[in-house]
Amino acid sequence: MCGRFIITDTAPDLAAMFDVEHEGENLPEPSWNIRPTEQIPIVLESARTDPAVRRLESARWSLIPAFATEPTSKFPTFNARAETAAEKPTFKTSVRSRRALVPATGYYEWHTDGTTKKPYFIHSDDGLPLAFAGLYAWWKNPAAADDDPARWVLSATILTTDALGPLTQIHDRTPVPLPEEWWDQWLDSATDGDQTLVDAAVAASHEVVETLNFYAVAPVVGNGPELIEPLDAIVGDSL
Repeated sequence: MCGRFIITDTAPDLAAMFDVEHEGENLPEPSWNIRPTEQIPIVLESARTDPAVRRLESARWSLIPAFATEPTSKFPTFNARAETAAEKPTFKTSVRSRRALVPATGYYEWHTDGTTKKPYFIHSDDGLPLAFAGLYAWWKNPAAADDDPARWVLSATILTTDALGPLTQIHDRTPVPLPEEWWDQWLDSATDGDQTLVDAAVAASHEVVETLNFYAVAPVVGNGPELIEPLDAIVGDSL
């Protein structure tokens, strides 16, 4: 799973990296400790414009489906299992035509040994940002007035799949990081997404997953670059 991640790039950096044509308002600042329900930058393509416009927007990290009556849910929606996303009511509409990329410098995962949980920072081998396969949704708050600018809420989730290789030493799940050659296909709102597309994206992510490195870090408390300072000198060492 992915319950905490970081993004240290600024909005202009991300816009350049993902060929964004429109930068939204109130984009979040870099953060070394992003928690579910906080705002995150996501990349999406407008489904209602022709041609589609690639946008960088701020979204709530925990997807709120359009049919929800309130923003909270009985179960977590900051992650979506890739194996079942296309059939779950919460996510299937987004799989069809509201797919996003979630930029991340890396993410945290906790290895459980008995009653002890040890945090690790997982990142790309070259230090460049990852692009997690994500889904987004627009939700209209039924309690808000029509003229309330906050009545529409953009939210997002990150797809997860089975971990591979050394990552299995830490946790059995991992986010789905897409290689660059898959970005356009995943974002294309004209493509009617289904489980076959999700499965293909997961298969494409394997080449990225297998190159990820990790190292132990101190307890993830606060917010700052010191959170990703390694406790061990050897990157990707055994547990």
